[in-house]
Amino acid sequence: MFKKLFGKKEAVKAIEVKAALTGTAVNLEDVPDPVFAERMMGDGIAIEPAEGVVVSPVNGEVVQVFPTKHAIGIRAENGAEILIHIGLETVSMKGEGFETHISEGSKVSEGDKLVTFDLALVKEKAKSTITPIIVTNGDQVASLEKSVEGPVARGTSTIMTVTAK
Repeated sequence: MFKKLFGKKEAVKAIEVKAALTGTAVNLEDVPDPVFAERMMGDGIAIEPAEGVVVSPVNGEVVQVFPTKHAIGIRAENGAEILIHIGLETVSMKGEGFETHISEGSKVSEGDKLVTFDLALVKEKAKSTITPIIVTNGDQVASLEKSVEGPVARGTSTIMTVTAK
């Protein structure tokens, strides 16, 4: 009984990663960029967005907000590091059309708004609006199970289950 009261809190091992955007989930190999399609940055899934709102896919902490606001890094409760990269070749937009609602060090809960962006502007100025969601520290992951293709809703549809080593 006292172990339960005073013992170490059990570390979170497996987490469900929710869709960060509303749209259509696609396999990473279908992303028209070899860095993502060939998993050079890590494994994951991508979403073709239907709207310009990005929410946190997990409970965790924002560890990186790119100065151009097109990408966010989050460390989930189980240590998985998740990169949300809005569109392809959006870095060249230099933040135009993107607004962040968090900062580095922010604690976030599943569904919290991270970034809003002008979807029409990204369609016009970037190579693609497709948004990879990548686990970048795969060496710390025991398993990554993808659970969906097709329509997803931000903050509610589970797209992956990530189990830490």
